[in-house]
Order: sequence, then C-alpha cells, then structure tokens
Amino acid sequence: MSLYAIGDLHLAFSVDKPMDLFGRVWKNHEKKIEKYWNRRIASGDTVVITGDHSWGRNLKECAADLEFIMGLPGRKILLRGNHDMFWDAKKTERLNERFAGRLEFLQNNFYSYGEYALVGTKGYCYEGWDAPDHFEKIMTRELARLRTSFEAAKAAGFTQYLMFLHYPPTSIGEMESPFTRMAQEYGASKVIYSHCHGRERFDDSFKGDVDGIEYKLVSSDYLKFRPELILP
Repeated sequence: MSLYAIGDLHLAFSVDKPMDLFGRVWKNHEKKIEKYWNRRIASGDTVVITGDHSWGRNLKECAADLEFIMGLPGRKILLRGNHDMFWDAKKTERLNERFAGRLEFLQNNFYSYGEYALVGTKGYCYEGWDAPDHFEKIMTRELARLRTSFEAAKAAGFTQYLMFLHYPPTSIGEMESPFTRMAQEYGASKVIYSHCHGRERFDDSFKGDVDGIEYKLVSSDYLKFRPELILP
C-alpha cells in the first residue's frame, strides 16, 4: 500500500479540447496516463489527483472523463482545480454522495492515510492578471477552506499532515506566502501541488526541502504522466 499524487490530467473525452496544442508532450496523453498508472498503481494504493481533471463544463460533459479515472486502479482522492467547472465548490458533499465508493472529493474536509491526514484546497497564487482586490478575495477564501481542512483533521486527533494544493503555494518570486505559513503552523511534512506547465513554469514555486517541509510539483507533464510516490 503506497500513496501517490499526480495533477492536471486535463481529460476531454466528450469535448473538443486537443491537448497537443500545448506541446508534443501532450499528444495522446490519456494513453500515457493509463499506461503509467497501470504500471505503478496497485489496487491497494491511494492516489491524490491535484485538480484539473476534466475540460467538461458540467457533470454530463465530464462523465466519460470521471469514468476513465474511476476505471484506473487504486483509491482516488480528487482536489478541485481552476478548470474543474463541473465541481460546484458549495456542493462537494453531493459529489461525495454521488460517487461514494468510487471517488473521494477533498475540500473543506480531510482523508486519512495511515497516521497522516490528507488536507487540501485549490489554493491560489498571483499570475499577473488579477486585480489586487480579486486576488485577495480568492486567496482569503482558499485559506479559509484550507484551515477548515486542517482543523477537521486536528479535531479527529491527527498530528501529522500532508497538504495538497492545485495552485503552487507561492506566487513567482515569493519566498513565503500565507499557504506556506499555514503549512508551517500545522507542521505539514509535505506540500504537494500542480498547475505549472511547460519547462518555463516548472520552477515557478518551491521544490525540495524548504524550512523543513518537502515541496513536490506533480503536474502531469512535469512527471511525464507517471504518478509520483509520496509515501511508500
């Protein structure tokens, strides 16, 4: 039994969104996902998918994409990404009810993996086009959701945390952020995130050990579509 993570599957079985427009690495990427997932993941493993699962704008359009994910081995825990239009942020409980036993949705809650609590939220960072008030509003909301996740795990008796985000934990050039400070506050041992695509973006945020926390980028193109081992 092992814990893995990967983000940004960007599936589009029912909508016209060819991913190879974003580079050769994305050509037939769904076949690469399936191949490497089946090679690495056993039925007893857990995989956290850190957002941007489907280009579908609603549950009908992303049904085939979610069926694809459900058909892969292992337990799947999904985090909300910025492109996941099918996921109404106020109705995460309904998604968990609808897909009970097949998929688990992480937002304003937590999941356990051994002695660890898996906590997370979409997160947010500055990418150059936000008005300051809009950026502050979204970041504040995401920080509140992340704290809800941590506090729920803490109330359940957990003291060890793995923190998952979709967006990177810092904006470009930042040496800390409210998200990294919250990871420090609760003593998270790892922060796992995605969203960064292309070689020019892979170094947008932290990777490796920073102030005693291990940061991991798990965007699917960065991983060459191979799920990343988080805990053996």
